[in-house]
Amino acid sequence: MKRIDFSMKIILTFLLFFLWSGCGRVVYQPIKNTSARLGEATESTIRLKSLPPPKDKIVVAVYKFRDQTGQYKPSNTGASWSTAVTQGATTILIKALENSNWFVPIERENVSNLLNERKIIRSSHSQYSAGNGGNAAVLPALLFAGVILEGGIISYDSNVITGGAGLRYFGTGGGSQYRQDRVTVYLRAVSTSNGKILKTVYTSKTILSQAVDMGIFRFVKFGRLLEAETGYTYNEPSDMAVTEAIEKAVESLIIEGIEDKLWDLKEPRMIVDKSILEYKKEREMIPKTDIFGKEMNNRRKNWMVGASSASLYYMGDYPGSKLRTGIGLQLKYSPNPSFSGYLNYGLSEMATEQYYNADVTYLELGGEYRLLPFDVFTPYVFGGGGLITENVTGRFDLGNQFYQKVNIGGGIEYMLNNNVGIRASVDYNYIFSDEFDDVQQGKYNDFYWRGNLGLNFYFGGKIKGQKKFDFDKNKDDF
Repeated sequence: MKRIDFSMKIILTFLLFFLWSGCGRVVYQPIKNTSARLGEATESTIRLKSLPPPKDKIVVAVYKFRDQTGQYKPSNTGASWSTAVTQGATTILIKALENSNWFVPIERENVSNLLNERKIIRSSHSQYSAGNGGNAAVLPALLFAGVILEGGIISYDSNVITGGAGLRYFGTGGGSQYRQDRVTVYLRAVSTSNGKILKTVYTSKTILSQAVDMGIFRFVKFGRLLEAETGYTYNEPSDMAVTEAIEKAVESLIIEGIEDKLWDLKEPRMIVDKSILEYKKEREMIPKTDIFGKEMNNRRKNWMVGASSASLYYMGDYPGSKLRTGIGLQLKYSPNPSFSGYLNYGLSEMATEQYYNADVTYLELGGEYRLLPFDVFTPYVFGGGGLITENVTGRFDLGNQFYQKVNIGGGIEYMLNNNVGIRASVDYNYIFSDEFDDVQQGKYNDFYWRGNLGLNFYFGGKIKGQKKFDFDKNKDDF
């Protein structure tokens, strides 16, 4: 009992420390008011300000750049009439144009207010001039735009990815949950001289929500219950996500306009500026990535040969099973990134503590399915059938009876580079006979478990299921 009390004190002390300290950056617990602060700068803001300067700034007008999704905030408690994204995207766009130092934005969203004010000024000047016998002052003409920027927030997808993980043991443990939303922005530049759409770009940004909790709920003694919990929830501000997407769209419009000679750099040699080169590199990766930014690069080639351990755990009619290890060889062909056909050959051993020990050889044919075929790390499932025999007179004796079997299992593979991967797997092997170990007892056939740990070596050409991308040929599509 003293040992239990001591362990409970340690757990309680840790939980209290976690609760009150907030674990530094991980858990932020505001307990007092904070002062107003300047608006946060995003990564896109920094990139936008680092662009090389233009030859001449472009006068642009923005009449309306607003939410076109009609999306309301998701709610678990009922209808919510609050919009999912900001309704002030026009203001955000104007600020992004100003930050870029490439544009001179002029007021058009509330141009009626500007015109009314100018009327008041002219009227005041006329009355003053008439009373003093002078001429009325003339207001300077309004700037007119050579380019109009149109577009808006055209998509808000909630719960694009949801998930979580957790573990509890005897009332003690923790867990986490996450959700990812996605907002998409389109921006186009229109010439005021002829109405031609000069350029259209679009960008997207994910919005992350995350919750982490930890707690304990258990009886320390009879009649004494210990309960403690802590955690935090983080919701990425949607307006920051919209701001970053709009700023990225402005950056894209500037650089692609330079390439299409819609506007010029102050120094033509700045076309090799670091920010422009980084943008081009990112753009070249777009067709090779999915909507979550993961690279769709199939690192594996058509053919693979592998060598691994082959550890068998016998489950037959003899008691006292022991694990024995041999070697396995594999040849694999992949017609597409997800699926492979394989041929396995192995030499191993089945044994118990006292009564049974046999060298075995097996040959298998089957298929494998990769769950994440384009990732460095991927789990996979596989299954097939084959033959197994016992080597009686020698290690390569194949003169004994062959027994049919099937196997099913799963594993993981990690690519060390484009040619070499390391894998680990476990599978269940069922033999269609109860006589493999020379003993027939009970109503169940013999079977065994197998574990493999080894290396895969890939060679040959690229898998045909992987689409090759020629950016120079298709750049106008992006």
